[in-house]
This record gives sequence, C-alpha cells and structure tokens, in this order.
Amino acid sequence: MSTILIVDDEYLIADILGYALEDEGYMVVKASNGKKGLEVLDRERPALVITDFMMPVMDGLEFAKAIRARPAGSHMPILLMSGAQGPIGRSNPELFAAVFDKPFDIDAVIAKVREFVDPTAY
Repeated sequence: MSTILIVDDEYLIADILGYALEDEGYMVVKASNGKKGLEVLDRERPALVITDFMMPVMDGLEFAKAIRARPAGSHMPILLMSGAQGPIGRSNPELFAAVFDKPFDIDAVIAKVREFVDPTAY
C-alpha cells in the first residue's frame, strides 16, 4: 500500500483529503507544518507529498526545497495546495508536480495522485 504524506496546518482540510485518499486505497500520514513533515518523511518514506503553502514554522516552499535537497526526495512528487500562493508554486515546477488552488476539487487531486502513485504499490 502506497503512503501519502499530507502537510497542512488546517486540520479539517488534512482530514477531508486524508479520508478521501484512504477510501482510494492509500495509507495517509499527516503533519501540521514543514518541520514536522520532514520528520514524518524520514520515518514513513511516502510515495508522494501533498503540502499547503502558508504554514507556521516552515512554509510549503521551504518544505519542498528541503525535500528536494535530500537524495530520496529528488524525484518525489510534491503537490501544492494553496489559497493565495498558487502562482509561486507554478513558478517553481522543479519543486511542485502540480498546484491546486483552494478551495480545491477533491476528485482532481485524487486523479493527480493516481497519475503518480498506484495505491496498491509497495
């Protein structure tokens, strides 16, 4: 089962997205900011990361750069969800495989996750 890491300080958004992905067969782990996300990343080794942009401690841009600086993260798909910072994400295609503006279409996010990760892969 493939693991997806969701990093968002808005618990409701993380929960809704997490439940939807679990219904699709993915295992989901969550973190409330980029720093905690890096800790989870090292422990869980997810196949894909979904991150918010505006978060305390470490924002989504800093988080994505930290992932890319790690050998295991150089090719990991990172999806950005943002209420206002989508243009920043879109101007950094080397960091983000896709950018979704909030409010996002959950079906579109799931479809994009499926493009990168098979839920049954190990």
